[in-house]
Amino acid sequence: MVSSAPASAGEDVYFQVPPPLSQAVGYVVVVVIGLVFAIGMIFVTKLLKKTVNEDNTKTEMFITANRSVGTGLTASAVISSWLWSTAILGSSLVGYSYGISGPFWFAAGCSPMIVFFALLGMVCKMRIPEAHTLLEIVRIRYGTVAHIVFMFLCLLNNLFAVANMLLGASAAINALTGIHTIAATFLVPVGVVLYTFVGGIKATFLTDYIHTFAILIIICFFTVKAFTIPEIGSIGGLYDLVVSAALRHPPTGNHGSTYLTMTSKDGLLFGILHLCANFGLVIMDTSFFVKAFAASPRATVPGYVLGGIMYFAIPWCLGTLMSSVALGLENNPAFPTYPRRMTSTEVGNGLVLPYAAMAIAGKGGAAAILLATFMAVTSTLSAQVIAVSSIISFDIYRTYFRPQATDADVIRWSHYGVVFFGVVAAAFSTLLFYVGVNLGWTLYMLGVITCPGIFPTVFTLLWKHQSRAAVIISPILGMLTGIGVWLGSSYALYGAVTIETTGFALPCVYGTVASAFSPLPYSLIITVFNPQNYDWEDFKKEKLAFAATPSTTNTSSSSTEVEKLDEPVSQAVMRRWAYIAALFSAATFLGHWVLWPLPMYASKYIFSKSFFTAWVVVAIIWVWGTLLVAGFYPIVDGRHQLGLIWTAVREGKLRKGSSGGESEGGGSETSSTSGEAEKSGGEGGIVVKGADI
Repeated sequence: MVSSAPASAGEDVYFQVPPPLSQAVGYVVVVVIGLVFAIGMIFVTKLLKKTVNEDNTKTEMFITANRSVGTGLTASAVISSWLWSTAILGSSLVGYSYGISGPFWFAAGCSPMIVFFALLGMVCKMRIPEAHTLLEIVRIRYGTVAHIVFMFLCLLNNLFAVANMLLGASAAINALTGIHTIAATFLVPVGVVLYTFVGGIKATFLTDYIHTFAILIIICFFTVKAFTIPEIGSIGGLYDLVVSAALRHPPTGNHGSTYLTMTSKDGLLFGILHLCANFGLVIMDTSFFVKAFAASPRATVPGYVLGGIMYFAIPWCLGTLMSSVALGLENNPAFPTYPRRMTSTEVGNGLVLPYAAMAIAGKGGAAAILLATFMAVTSTLSAQVIAVSSIISFDIYRTYFRPQATDADVIRWSHYGVVFFGVVAAAFSTLLFYVGVNLGWTLYMLGVITCPGIFPTVFTLLWKHQSRAAVIISPILGMLTGIGVWLGSSYALYGAVTIETTGFALPCVYGTVASAFSPLPYSLIITVFNPQNYDWEDFKKEKLAFAATPSTTNTSSSSTEVEKLDEPVSQAVMRRWAYIAALFSAATFLGHWVLWPLPMYASKYIFSKSFFTAWVVVAIIWVWGTLLVAGFYPIVDGRHQLGLIWTAVREGKLRKGSSGGESEGGGSETSSTSGEAEKSGGEGGIVVKGADI
């Protein structure tokens, strides 16, 4: 199992499996397609500026999309936020290691946290509607020291998250095309940096949509293709192959030594580890807050709830199907490593999915996984890049170096941040690669780093009594506790602290749980001595939005205009949405973690052929439903704006030199919740309400 023996990422195991695709194909995908997306986003952002008044030279548009993104695009972006290369590669990895329980626990470790964030997002909109980042909220409530502590935690979270993505993606690209791992590590962020540099958060939403749509089409293709090859033939045939695989190589820790049971000790341990780690990733990932701030108030809860529930199908279906294919066909000449099994390094580098795809679809399968991996890593990387750039521009530059910074100043530093983080992330991933770290290692230890800020952050938003000392000290103590338990248990259990022993499942579980939950008593105990009684209304006194400077090209407007933020709904309505989010959060957690899996674990049930067939069919139907939600709902939801863009292009009614403020015929403002599209007077200026795209 990869969790029990992570291998050196630098070990050369690929000489026995020649890359199915040429390096030229790899460079076309990694470089050319990335540049095409960058050029496409330049065109789209200019088109949106000229037709629907969305100007990415304004900070509110660049960072928060004027808080006007609708439900469909929000749901698609949320799905994309978790559609990491780690998700598509890692779900198959744990399925190969633990059987059918692995992909289920992988999915269950993500969806409840995404849905829970709907509650936090709505609370943010209720209490501080003009915020751009989580760190602004911490600074306003607790001051400079707390702000710096949380800045460190968030940046560390983003850095390790991106390294986790790049390590898996670059290893897969190397195995599929022969491109050197380090070259892939540095080239993958190039296109992301370019289109994020130009388009800001709206470019992130749009590329999220395109990439997610394409990845889901590829996943749905494999749900059909897997059962058309003679080696498998049907779901029942796949079941027989997995049963035979367990006889050849029985998994340890599984009831009955079978892959076809939820009663897997190691699978459950991974589920606990993954749940805690993802809780930290969601809460401490500033990209989630940026997207929540970008969504319109009425779109936040529906978008996050719908996205979280539909996301579940992706790792569950893909991981179950492709890991079963890999297990079943590993002794078949069609499998790339035949006649040997996959090595621990190959498994740890996330190559279960690429090899399974090659077994059922040859070079076409390899090309599909190459494209899906590239799109997954670039899509999620773009969100991380824009999140870190917002920290650099708002929380560092505007806060500590130039408090009176203009809109143009902050945009410029956002651009610097995009480039800076792209370079740093690639360099850090390279460092990890050369010290012997791979996808499997980062997948298991990630929670030790991401979890210390969970409870202090939740208390910051939901509990008015948490003290300043508690929010500063508890996450630091929590991280030290988690790291100490992680390294200490590695030494106690295995006699040494090495890359190998720190990647074992048990030390990572102990360290992650300690890192996640120790800040809870720390915060409560410290708060007892000097509790705060914070007035939530103080948040609303903060004016964080920018006054837009007059355009040098729009001669119709000579006065400074203030960008009006989108908060047209009452506090009562938003409070009701918060209650709905809390209800869905509890229901999703109970469903995915209690009512569904635990009875199956306790019963020690081994899947029959008919039950396995039903399991796979439900997963396939669910993932096709996800394709409809992520691919087609944004188009339906944004049909009014799409129609207006088409009308403007067809009739030549494009703005000339508009800077995103008033149209030439009269002022207008953007509101996303009225659901109406309207034309402003003047020379064909078109402004949209209810914009989703």
